[in-house]
Amino acid sequence: PAERDGTACATSSGAAARRPTVAATPQHRRPTMPQPPEDPRRLPNEVGREIRAHPVRQVSPNGPMRWLARGWADLMRCPVPGLLHGLAMAGFGALLVALARERFWLLAGAFSGFLLVAPIVATGLYAVSRELEAGRRATLATALAAWRPRDHRLVVFGLLLALAGTGWVLTSAALITRFASAPVNTPGDFVRVVMLGSDLGLFGLFEVWLIGGAALAAPIFASSVVAIPLLMDRGIAVRPAVLVSVRAALVNPLPMALWATLILLFTLLGMATAMLGLVVAVPWLAHASWHAYRDLAGRE
Repeated sequence: PAERDGTACATSSGAAARRPTVAATPQHRRPTMPQPPEDPRRLPNEVGREIRAHPVRQVSPNGPMRWLARGWADLMRCPVPGLLHGLAMAGFGALLVALARERFWLLAGAFSGFLLVAPIVATGLYAVSRELEAGRRATLATALAAWRPRDHRLVVFGLLLALAGTGWVLTSAALITRFASAPVNTPGDFVRVVMLGSDLGLFGLFEVWLIGGAALAAPIFASSVVAIPLLMDRGIAVRPAVLVSVRAALVNPLPMALWATLILLFTLLGMATAMLGLVVAVPWLAHASWHAYRDLAGRE
């Protein structure tokens, strides 16, 4: 029915060209990093077997730019699911501002916590990119179907991310309200009191706030950058998916650092435009994240 009424997203020959259907030959395969043998004393046999079944690859430092280009192509070929996701996230951001506009000490942590849980929100768009890459049509129903509860793996991972995000929001709020030299109710107060004032000795309050956020965000980014699309794409358990994701980040420190920086930059730009930029930034980054997974640990 979607094909008859024209609501499905058309495929392009580029996807087929990028993922050939013929058997992969050595020159077609991505370079795979040698995998060290797992210590059976450290990992259960089943977990170690699942990790070895998903070897990670080393990508070039400009890999994130390639992921953005492919993500943009997916968004242009199938814009409706992505833009609806973006509208939902922009609306959520506007709601946060409306509820906490006079309590910026809470809003700062809420927005940074949003970055921690955003990858799980993009699950439906990973499904859209997977269908487009396979040469199949994708619709809004494709994105919605990814949320149907088949098992509890994504639910468990989402709850863990939500717990981490909530923990950071509370930690951030406690840090600012406890150590700020004056109330922080507006963005101007945050700049004046937190960024330019409130010396805590060796570091200022803003430096401590940044270090705390980075200490939480770095391991969450490393454990989720590949794990979430991998959980959606394959029948792998949560623990080995997280370990595969961490290994991919450790094997590719420069591309992962650039990718994390680009995600932060695009999100901040989206928020700075009264949340309107998130309408495009969220789906663009989501589609690009699928291609990051495919290059780092996806099937040949």
